[in-house]
Amino acid sequence: MRIFVSDLAAGELVVTGDEHHYLARVRRARVGDAVELVDGAGKRARAQIVAIGEDTRLSVGAVEDIPDLPPRVRVLLPLIKGDRMDTCIEKLVEVGADEIVVWPAARAVVKLDGARRASRVEHYQAIARAAARQSGRATTPIVSAVDSLAAAIATARGARIVLDPTAERAAFPPHGDDVTIISGPEGGLAPDELEALADFTRIGLGPRVLRAETAPVIAVALVRASTDT
Repeated sequence: MRIFVSDLAAGELVVTGDEHHYLARVRRARVGDAVELVDGAGKRARAQIVAIGEDTRLSVGAVEDIPDLPPRVRVLLPLIKGDRMDTCIEKLVEVGADEIVVWPAARAVVKLDGARRASRVEHYQAIARAAARQSGRATTPIVSAVDSLAAAIATARGARIVLDPTAERAAFPPHGDDVTIISGPEGGLAPDELEALADFTRIGLGPRVLRAETAPVIAVALVRASTDT
């Protein structure tokens, strides 16, 4: 069992709220059960439940740092329709994305602004947090949103890759400590968007056109497969 806690330190810890509910109601934990604790910022510790009732009391062991393996993978993700967006973010976290920047592609079906956008980002961040817990990550990727392609491009670092089903190239370029991947929405990237991404390396992922929620996940997995040890 794994939960997120803030201010992670060895000693006694009292867990309340959602994480207590997860242990007590979802996992039906009992006294003596082992729990893994992560703080979402790269720290992890082993703990044991010593009491459980209105809250959960843990005895926490030594805290260790779990550094993320390079490169830092940033995904510039267009808004995708319906539950597919949630699924895409979940899978991006599972395969190793470190940062997700949501941007409003011209051909995207979904449009968000103002308070609605802030609410959706909060929702997406909760999905990322749950996916990080499920997949055993000590660090929770950050999800943010920008209001234009130009603003999304401004966040790019390191090797720059644009996923384009018309591109012949299927090999990723060399990358150092950072790589940025941008993908299109259901209708694909518009011509002026591709023009704005002219300094990105165009990569194709095979002979078939992949769904908007599938392509970036495969791209991140391929980057990680070529670098993780």
